[in-house]
Amino acid sequence: MYILTIYGKETDGAYSVTDEDGDQILYLFKGEDDAMRYAMMLEDGGSPEMHVIEIEDDIMIKTCEMHDYKYAIITENDLVIPPEATHDFI
Repeated sequence: MYILTIYGKETDGAYSVTDEDGDQILYLFKGEDDAMRYAMMLEDGGSPEMHVIEIEDDIMIKTCEMHDYKYAIITENDLVIPPEATHDFI
């Protein structure tokens, strides 16, 4: 799986989206190409340069569950478009 971070600030947190309830959702991309496309859309929308990082699936999911972080697994069949100004880093 892959997550997004700001290039050069990888230790500051991973990209997340705020949902309608105000909860932050960490995006976990199954495919590197999908993560790269999403990063390019973010950058085209004015976000800083993004970095796609490969992560261990099991470790990231267990970490999210241990810390009660919400996450969404984005598969090759999902179409996600960056929302306007509702993203953050967790």
